[in-house]
Amino acid sequence: MDFDYIICGGGSAGSVLAARLSENPAVSVCLIEAGGMGRDILVRAPALVAAMVSGRPPLHNWAYATTPQPGLNGRRGFQPRGKALGGSSAINAMLYLRGHPSDYDDWANAGATGWDWANVLPWFLKSEGNARPGPLHGQDGPLQVGDQLYPRPISRAFVQAMAAVQVPETPDFNGETQDGAGLYQVTQFHTGPRKGERCSAAAACLHPALQRPNLTVLTRTRAEKITFDGLRASGVIIRRGLTRRTIRARREVIVAQGAFSSPQLLMLSGVGPTGHLRDHGIGVVQDLPGVGQNLQDHLDFTISHHSLRPDTVGLNPRGLLRLGKAALHWRKTGEGLFASPMAEGGAFLRSAPDQPRPDLQIHFVVGIVDQHMRRLHLADGFSAHVCVLRPKSRGQVLLASANPSDAPQIDPAFLSHPDDLPVLMRGARLVEAMLDAPDLAPWKGRRLYPHDGSDAGLEAAIRAHADTIYHPVGTCRMGQDDLAVTDPQLRVRGLQGLRVVDASVMPLLIGGNTNAPTIMIAEKAAAMIAAG
Repeated sequence: MDFDYIICGGGSAGSVLAARLSENPAVSVCLIEAGGMGRDILVRAPALVAAMVSGRPPLHNWAYATTPQPGLNGRRGFQPRGKALGGSSAINAMLYLRGHPSDYDDWANAGATGWDWANVLPWFLKSEGNARPGPLHGQDGPLQVGDQLYPRPISRAFVQAMAAVQVPETPDFNGETQDGAGLYQVTQFHTGPRKGERCSAAAACLHPALQRPNLTVLTRTRAEKITFDGLRASGVIIRRGLTRRTIRARREVIVAQGAFSSPQLLMLSGVGPTGHLRDHGIGVVQDLPGVGQNLQDHLDFTISHHSLRPDTVGLNPRGLLRLGKAALHWRKTGEGLFASPMAEGGAFLRSAPDQPRPDLQIHFVVGIVDQHMRRLHLADGFSAHVCVLRPKSRGQVLLASANPSDAPQIDPAFLSHPDDLPVLMRGARLVEAMLDAPDLAPWKGRRLYPHDGSDAGLEAAIRAHADTIYHPVGTCRMGQDDLAVTDPQLRVRGLQGLRVVDASVMPLLIGGNTNAPTIMIAEKAAAMIAAG
C-alpha cells in the first residue's frame, strides 16, 4: 500500500496531523496507532482518569517504568503514556496550559528559529474552541476548552488558602499573567450533545475526519521500523497481530510517538548514536548522537491528607456510593463530579522574589493520589502536588534491545543536577504553609507520610515519594547544532522525507503542562508540511 504521508503514532500530535493533512483531498494519509479508537467510556468520562493512569491493569496505557533513579533512593519511577487514538490526551487530567510566553522565546534562542512566542501564538489560537472570549483565546478551533463548571468547594478553598500565603488569585493561567492561583481550564466539551465529556485530540480533530476517503487509520498496529532508499525515508514496516508488512510513503514519514517511543523508533530504524545502534546489532543509516538525549521531565512531590468532610473523593463505601450516583448524573446531564478533571485547582508561583517568572507549579487534586493511584486508600482526601517547572536535570532514552516489542530504557535522571532539589524543597514548604491556612481547616485531616519538619526530613520524603507529573520532552530536539535531531522545520537532520512532530522536539521543557503545546506543534507542523 502506498500513501503520500505515513504518520507513526495517533496521539495528540498524530491525531492533529492526520486530520489537518487529510483536509486536502488530493493527498492520502495513513495513521498508525498501536492502541484502540479512544472512544470508550473510560476515555469519555473525565473522572475515570483514575482508572487509567495507574496502569493496573494497563487500560489505554503503555505503563512504562524508568531505570532505577539514584536521586530517588534507587526507585524505579512510573511513566504512564496514552495508548489509543488521542494518546496521552485520552488519559490525562485535561488541563489546558500553554506555559509562559518566554519559554518559546527560549526555544528560538536555543536554535528553534520561528518558534518564539509571537510565531507560536497563532497556532495555539487556531487549535482552540475556547469558551472564553478575548484576543488570547481562539474560538473557532476544534479543541474545545472551557472553564470547569462544577468544581468542588475545597478547590475554591484552595485558591483562598493560596492567597493566605501571598499568592493572589488569577482568573486565567493563559492570560496576560501566569502568576497566581486559580482553577484550571480543561479540554472538555462544553457545548452540544457531548457536554461534560473529555475532548481528547482524537475526539476534537481525528474522529470527525474518519470518513474521509483519503484517510486510512490503522489501530492495534505497531510501527516497527522505518525503511529507507539511501537517505530518504521510503516507508514503514508495521505489525498487526501476527502479520507484518511494509507500507510505502511517496512524500514523507512522520514520527509522532512521543518523547519515549519516537527516539526508540528512530534508533530501531538505524537513526541515532552509532555506538549504541551497533551494540544492538542495528545497521546505521544516519549517525545522530542526539537521538534519545536531552530528556526533561517535571518531577512532582505530593502531599496528601485525609478529608474531614465527605465532599472529596474516597474509595470507602460512602464515597463509592457518591461516585455511583455521580456517574448516573453525568450520563444524563454531563454535569457533576464525573465531569471533574480531579486536578481542579492550581497555581504558578516563584520560589524566590528574584525569579523572573514562575518556576513552581501546584496541582490541587480532590482525592488522595499515592504512587499514581497504584496504592489505593479508602479515605476521602485531597492532594497538593508541586513541581519545578524548568529542571536542570537531563536524562536519556535508550534501546533495551533491537526488539520493537520491548519497552525503551527511560532514565529521566531526576535530581541529578544539584540545583533542582533546593527549588523543589522551597516549593514543598510553600505547599505545607498553604495547607496550614484556615481556609482548608474544615477539610484537613491526617497527613500521609508526614516528616519531622526538618530540611533533612523533607529531603528524605522527596527522595522517597517524588515522581513524574507526566511531562517528558526533548529527546528529538529541534535546533541547529550537532546534537539537534531535527531542524526548525522538524525534519530529521541529514535525511530526506522524515520528520518528528511531537513533544520530543521541544528543546526545553515549558513552564506548564505539555499537552496544549504538543497540539500547537502539530498545528504548525501540518501547515509547514502542506506548504511543502
